[in-house]
Amino acid sequence: MEWWEALLLVAGGAFAGTINAVAGGGSMLTVPLLVLAGVPGNAANGSNRVGILTGNLASAAEFRRSGVEGLKHALPVVGPALLGGLIGSLGISRLTDDTFETVFGLLMIPLILLTINKPAPRTDGETWSPAVTTVVFLGVGIYGGAIQAGVGLVMLAALSRAGFDLVTANSIKVLVNIAVTLVALPVFLSQGNVRWGPALLLAVGLTMGGWIGARLSIQRGEEWIRRVMIAAAIALALNLLGVYSWIGDLF
Repeated sequence: MEWWEALLLVAGGAFAGTINAVAGGGSMLTVPLLVLAGVPGNAANGSNRVGILTGNLASAAEFRRSGVEGLKHALPVVGPALLGGLIGSLGISRLTDDTFETVFGLLMIPLILLTINKPAPRTDGETWSPAVTTVVFLGVGIYGGAIQAGVGLVMLAALSRAGFDLVTANSIKVLVNIAVTLVALPVFLSQGNVRWGPALLLAVGLTMGGWIGARLSIQRGEEWIRRVMIAAAIALALNLLGVYSWIGDLF
């Protein structure tokens, strides 16, 4: 690995970790960075999870230090998310590249709609039933275990509609991400899809970004988080449509 590739992994990881902490979608940057550093696609998907774990741990520690405690709210959804994460990580290796891209594209449509359609906390006192909550976070776990990119955006939209303000929802989100990654990462490890050198360099950046993003989330509040959510969703959509590759080909 060249020195500039190592530097790019750390710097790109820091930026992506910040985005992950306040919204989601950072993996759409970090996975291509790993590929650029010479890591094959499947291994890039697995290697990315090392930094996802450390970055979310850093975010969770900062949320707790600042008095934003999401643990008691996260416990009811961790179970289905864990099961979903295991299903997703085991299932993703069975898809061909073409099928993976098709599934990814279909999942991005509701992701963009949920994000641009301004999520607002519910004030009528009604909450989702346990059955609905279980199904939603089972799906979140499957998506996170398989793909990861954008799962934070999905969780923020879901949690805001369950009645949580976006700062509290962020603290819950990072805890669920930790749980999902704890079951998904061993699957990628068992398949030999983690390259430790690039993974650890990226993890350094993601950890720094996770801490920075948590602080920004607490200091800037809901409106700033919402703007970042929308910007991240648009960036994901442009990447999915191949706009960045098209611009690169022009130059």
